[in-house]
Amino acid sequence: MEMERLTKEGEGPPSQGKSVRASQVHFSINTSGDDIEYGCCGWALLTLSMIIIVLTFPVAICMCVKVVQEYERAVIFRLGRLAKGGAKGPGIFFVIPCTDEYRKVDLRTVSFDVPPQEILTKDSVTIAVDAVVYYRVQDATMSIANVENADGATRLLAQTTLRNMLGTKSLSEVLTDREHISSGMQSTLDEATDPWGIKVERVEV
Repeated sequence: MEMERLTKEGEGPPSQGKSVRASQVHFSINTSGDDIEYGCCGWALLTLSMIIIVLTFPVAICMCVKVVQEYERAVIFRLGRLAKGGAKGPGIFFVIPCTDEYRKVDLRTVSFDVPPQEILTKDSVTIAVDAVVYYRVQDATMSIANVENADGATRLLAQTTLRNMLGTKSLSEVLTDREHISSGMQSTLDEATDPWGIKVERVEV
């Protein structure tokens, strides 16, 4: 009876509802650092670390003060969690030596060559095409927290995107419509790398 009621109401069987909900689950990380709960042990460690810093102030200050350049940002993890306030820098920032770990991120534009790809065009002609991609990190926290290696992932994605786009073109389209192919590849890469904090600025085929 319960199955019939759900079917009549258009909700479908319970098993189908579960599968739909499972397909809608996606991976996300709190990159803002808000609402962090360290727990009793965490706060005890933080308090103990601050006491040690105060007791050894002249020496400890050398380990607490860090500097990042104008083109860099520092992503701080406190007790394994992202610290509040997002990425730090440029300039001076402070860390707690016993509980904090930080990673520097370069915000300058990076360029790399996509190796020549052997591609079979739509009219069954085999060609070798390479490209140059220019990108930069626009969100340092996302580039660290959401992907293991943002640079390597962007390079691999550029290779597969180049093959997929040119595989739908004929030889004449590849030769005469390179600007459209480049802009289409740029928009595809930019959309795919946005969750990684990457901004693709330019692509040249």
